[in-house]
Amino acid sequence: MRLKSVICAFLLTLSLLFVGLDWSQAATPNAAKHYTELELPPLPEVKLPAYEKFRLKNGMTVYLLPDRELPLITGTAMIRTGERLEPGDRTGLAKLVGTVMRTGGTKKHTGDELNQLLEQRAASVETSMNESMGTASFQSLTEDIDTVLGLFAEILREPVFAEDKLELAKTQEKGQITRRNDNPDAIARREFRKLIYGKNSPYARTTEIATIDKISRDDLIKFYQQYYYPNNMILGVTGDFEPAKMKNLIQAKFADWRPTPKPIKPQLPPVSQANLGGVFFVDQPQLTQSNILIGHLGGQFNSPDYPALDVMTSVLNGFGGRLFNELRSRQGLAYSVYGVWSPRHDYPGLFIAGGQTRSDATVQFIQALKAEIKRLQTEPVSDRELKLAKESTLNSFVFNFENPLQVLTRIMRYAYFGYPEDFLFRYREKVETTTAADIQTVAKKYLKPDNLVTLVVGNQTAIKPPLTQIANQVTPIDVTIPGIKPPTS
Repeated sequence: MRLKSVICAFLLTLSLLFVGLDWSQAATPNAAKHYTELELPPLPEVKLPAYEKFRLKNGMTVYLLPDRELPLITGTAMIRTGERLEPGDRTGLAKLVGTVMRTGGTKKHTGDELNQLLEQRAASVETSMNESMGTASFQSLTEDIDTVLGLFAEILREPVFAEDKLELAKTQEKGQITRRNDNPDAIARREFRKLIYGKNSPYARTTEIATIDKISRDDLIKFYQQYYYPNNMILGVTGDFEPAKMKNLIQAKFADWRPTPKPIKPQLPPVSQANLGGVFFVDQPQLTQSNILIGHLGGQFNSPDYPALDVMTSVLNGFGGRLFNELRSRQGLAYSVYGVWSPRHDYPGLFIAGGQTRSDATVQFIQALKAEIKRLQTEPVSDRELKLAKESTLNSFVFNFENPLQVLTRIMRYAYFGYPEDFLFRYREKVETTTAADIQTVAKKYLKPDNLVTLVVGNQTAIKPPLTQIANQVTPIDVTIPGIKPPTS
């Protein structure tokens, strides 16, 4: 009992002591602040690292950027070609060139032998093709660079496009074609590009089984011979090397590659908007929500107004952006919604907005999205919106310099498309000086509410009210895959 009394007395004293403390004063210094009250340090100054640029006698341009942090060396080549240069009746040819160049082997090694040689050294060599360039890359331990760079050069210079590997690649491509309607997002993106650029445009046309069947090994060889030569290529290497030794190694692997005396300067396909407005619909009865895209033809990165347009995008997007606040938070129409001015380097990109919403909210979502686009033209952004948009845009700037490979690839890309090497820094300076008036000016100049194309991928019977409430004519789009029998019910 005595022990119990002592313990009770101790607890009573301790409780009186706690009551006597002024906890409001003690807690104040550590009280959580609202995010608007946070003071963040200024952005760090970003500079391009020192790199070397030189040209081989055969015309190949080379960039070197040493980085001794890890015993690895990485290289990338950009070849002036692309899917947009393939014949329309052989859509898919360029992609097959990019694939079979690597898998089909060389004059010295089969594709399987190349796999074994690279796997033994934990190295890789890959080739591919996109709409505006061909690419080839390698990664190697420093100690294996002589061998791996030799294989890399061999693949670029002496591919044989083995017939069996071509047939395998064609079979795989056909498999992808048969599955292309499995994802409503993919349907929306594919069909929207057709609506903007036109179904026969190289920026929108799709690979079909018929176009794949027409492609032969001779087609691959001809396409390769048109574009793959040293004076049509940029090579960049970064990693653990001495520049002088790497320069000599590149000379040894590539200097005797003969250039073409008459480089091809292909004319880029013209671009114009195929549909100046309209509402289009892809019926997918199995869906419980609608995938919606709205937009029109956009512009290029080298537009003097691009920085202001990019800030305008930040006004629309993200937490605190107009679309998030209005369509998600206030109206509860979507979990994600976006609007983006999305330019390209050497042809007009897109202005595109969209998201997903439940079927019965489709019309309301479209009306709200269009209203926010129009509001950019009629209602100036507030000081708070401008500050948040510029901070968001500038804070993302530093992520362009996360690692040497990323920096070097960007420098090479600017050289490839004819942009100044300091383009990104000019962009940053213009973002910093963008005003609310600038945003409204570019919104009025570049956004075309009357030319907005609207595409809905959804369940027609579940969309209530129907799309005819926002358009007198709703044009259906048939996404049946030619050469594939639709499943029977």
